[in-house]
Amino acid sequence: MDDSTTAGPPALRITVEEARAAEYAAVPTLEFTLNIANPDGPEVRSLTLDTQIRVSAARRAYDERSRLRLAGLFGGPEAWDRNLRSLLWAQTVTQVPAFGEQAAATVRVPCTYDFEVAVASYFHGLTGGEVPLEFLFSGTTWYLADGRLRVTRIPWDTEADFRMPVAVWKDLMDRHFPGGAWLRLDRATFDRLHAYRTRHVLLGWDDVVDRLLKEAGG
Repeated sequence: MDDSTTAGPPALRITVEEARAAEYAAVPTLEFTLNIANPDGPEVRSLTLDTQIRVSAARRAYDERSRLRLAGLFGGPEAWDRNLRSLLWAQTVTQVPAFGEQAAATVRVPCTYDFEVAVASYFHGLTGGEVPLEFLFSGTTWYLADGRLRVTRIPWDTEADFRMPVAVWKDLMDRHFPGGAWLRLDRATFDRLHAYRTRHVLLGWDDVVDRLLKEAGG
């Protein structure tokens, strides 16, 4: 490509190709593979890509079991029409090295099993299917034009949709927390629970909860 005849900034087109669990990650992490197309554009010397990921909760159907499991987020059946809303999942920054007509990039998203986080509670509540995601991109592009290094902002309307299988998230959690789940407690409540465990000489937290549930008739 002849930089001296190149006019105009790159018009990048970004698509999401795949979602997978990150290998050897210390914490549960998903990786989203991006394809960045730069058709007929000048050479990109560097790209700082800001990505916001949102869950478009209203863009999928829910079976009765899922609705029951998601009542804590969206309320009872009568409230879903007004409460079913988009959920912010993550905001990341990815550095992409120089490329010409096309490049691949990976957006890494750490995940939590803390049900106090709305997205984690949402993923856990789904019984199957796909999660409709919106990727909203912004950032800065450095490129060559007329023999000079120039800079431009990625347009605000640069975005992509992706439907992630629910199984991808659930398999990731099973890998890091096999057969387990998290429960966050107020410190004072935890101290009372710990005292109960000590008083009754219970071996583990499952034993504590199991005994309390039996005492409550659950």
